[in-house]
Amino acid sequence: MTNSSNFFERVYEVAKQIPYGRVTTYGTIAKAICAAKSARMVGYAMNGASEREDVPAHRVVNRKGVLTGKHHFAGTHLMQQLLESEGIKVKDDQIQDFNSVFWEPETIST
Repeated sequence: MTNSSNFFERVYEVAKQIPYGRVTTYGTIAKAICAAKSARMVGYAMNGASEREDVPAHRVVNRKGVLTGKHHFAGTHLMQQLLESEGIKVKDDQIQDFNSVFWEPETIST
């Protein structure tokens, strides 16, 4: 396994833990895998995760709660629809009441 695929798998391991009806951020996942300055790399990993059924990529947003990864999902508003089906309110591509649905993972060892 290459270093980037190992990084991606660590990202996916955290993303799989995001509870139903909750969201987290790229930076929060980066911090959880002890790569705090790698939020963009987490975003890159999540780009391909939208096609994986075992990774809830729709639950990962930017630090302001904006659905920045929405264009990586099939359909016009699929990311928003998936979040809304879990009870998360979205308006103008932004999570409403972001702090109330935000989830903070525990740090995982590398």
